[in-house]
Amino acid sequence: MSDEHGGFEGVRENLDGNPMWQLLGYATAYWPRLSVGILASFLTRFARLVPPIIVGTAIDRVITGSGEPGLLATVGLLPQGTIEGEAARLALLQRLVVIAALAYLVRSVTRFVSRYLLQSTAQKVQRDLRDDSYDHIQRLSMGFFANHQTGGMMSILNSDINRLEAFLNTEFRQLIRVVATVGGIGAVLYVVYSEKLALIALAPVPFIGVASWYFLSWIEPRYKSIRETVARLNTRLENNLSGAAVIKAFDRYEFEHDRVADQSQTYHDEKIGALRIRRGFFAALRLVTGVVFVVALYVAGRDIIAGAPGALSAGTVAVFFLYLRRLYSPMRRVGKSANKYQLAKSSAERVFGLLAQEPTVTSPDDPFVPESVDGAVRFEDVTFAYDEEPVVRDVDLDVSAGDTVGLAGPTGAGKSTLLKLVPRFHDPDEGTVSVDGTDVREYDLQALRDHVAVVEQQPYLFSGTVAENVAYGDREVLDGEGTGDESARQRVREAASAAEAHEFIEDLPEGYDTQIGERGIKLSGGQRQRVAIARALLNDPEIIIFDEATSDVDTETEERIQESLDRLVEDRTAFVIAHRLSTIRDADSIVVMDEGRVVERGTHDELLADRGDYADLWYAQADEGPVSADD
Repeated sequence: MSDEHGGFEGVRENLDGNPMWQLLGYATAYWPRLSVGILASFLTRFARLVPPIIVGTAIDRVITGSGEPGLLATVGLLPQGTIEGEAARLALLQRLVVIAALAYLVRSVTRFVSRYLLQSTAQKVQRDLRDDSYDHIQRLSMGFFANHQTGGMMSILNSDINRLEAFLNTEFRQLIRVVATVGGIGAVLYVVYSEKLALIALAPVPFIGVASWYFLSWIEPRYKSIRETVARLNTRLENNLSGAAVIKAFDRYEFEHDRVADQSQTYHDEKIGALRIRRGFFAALRLVTGVVFVVALYVAGRDIIAGAPGALSAGTVAVFFLYLRRLYSPMRRVGKSANKYQLAKSSAERVFGLLAQEPTVTSPDDPFVPESVDGAVRFEDVTFAYDEEPVVRDVDLDVSAGDTVGLAGPTGAGKSTLLKLVPRFHDPDEGTVSVDGTDVREYDLQALRDHVAVVEQQPYLFSGTVAENVAYGDREVLDGEGTGDESARQRVREAASAAEAHEFIEDLPEGYDTQIGERGIKLSGGQRQRVAIARALLNDPEIIIFDEATSDVDTETEERIQESLDRLVEDRTAFVIAHRLSTIRDADSIVVMDEGRVVERGTHDELLADRGDYADLWYAQADEGPVSADD
């Protein structure tokens, strides 16, 4: 019951290169809207540079009348020369107001365009990533699901992908902001106003760049650990919520509280450690930019007082410090962006590591797609292990098309595992499994599974109606059920009747349209099994596997299901796993397994006559001793 099992630490090993480039690849699929959004974002930032220039020009040329023509006059937006007279100053002020209004208009329009296009692109990337990741997970082999827990998968599909969307949504725009703002302001300060003060103002840029690089190396391992801790915490919570009935039955509230608390404490400690580094880094950036601000203020003020050549005018000083304030805000934001980048990279490693995970069971390059299947199944020297210890050992079994084979034996004998090899939920480590004389590994995977149906001991039902769950067994019926097709509904009823489920379904509050809840929790165990049998029969398979499919029904219902199944499997190859041996006594042959091996095989009467393991099990269940040889 370790919380470590089932994590996703290993998926990072699948990566080749930086996963953030792969994320960018998803974004560039929308390059037209992305290009317009980036251009609009740059225009927004450049439009923000205009109001400080308006303020400085107004101070120098309108209020004091003593300033130089300035940048706006240089580019032809204002007249050159000294502005004299009240009317001329008023006209200049009116022109400045118009320029400012146009700048704000451009800023508003481009801000809307850039934010809409960039944020909607981030949403599209999020959708594509989640769709691709979910579809990829669904297509991974069953071994993957055996080794990874649901909570970890949900963590990737939700929190990790959401984090990548947030990064694209926010930090991509921040990158544009830094480039446009720092580049634009630095150029204006250096070229137009004061080289000396511009160099002072830009002095922290290299320091911030180097510090951000080291910050990423410090914080990266901590964020990786945090993501794995979140996955384990989600897994623990998912397990406990799903197992609420067991926790209540055994009064394990305190035990589970302690396990969740331990995971929460680990998450807390790791977040606090990362927070300490982050806040220290950001505080250092603010200190550096604050020092530069003070130095620039002193140098500019000293030059003005001393009347030094090239000293700034009052309006130019106002422009300089307005720019300086705007310059350091995005520069300090670089630290936060570096932090967000590392968080996003940690999530990207898990998402793209998962996408790089290859299924172990796949169709061959040139798959065999049969027009029809008779249903003959053969196991030849089959051995299979989930880990190191084999659970199926050297099994040889030949089943003719149309035969019904019962499998008996103690729990853990390998019966269910053996039959999972038929639809290729797993592949054998040694030996071959063939259908109609062709190795199942040569089949197209889905074509093979279209001819094999499995009804498990604990069948999984989806949240939805009874009809939807039965219709799940056939694509056309499922689509027809969604559109209200009456012929599809009729086929659902026929399958339910064959599984002895129609009667209890009709008694439900809304009949076939009754919502059955998550995992079919509103139905009894026997009712869930009958719905699952109906679902399997609707698929009309040539091979059908019943894995303790009647274990949760009463004796009377079992007899009714058995009568129906006898008719339904008459032209099909059927494998029936049963602890209740009465279920398989009429099978064409019965296979007894123990410790992964076939230890007996024969008909019911033959096995009783042999007085081996099957006979012991039969008489134990019948609560009577074996008959004597004279009887």
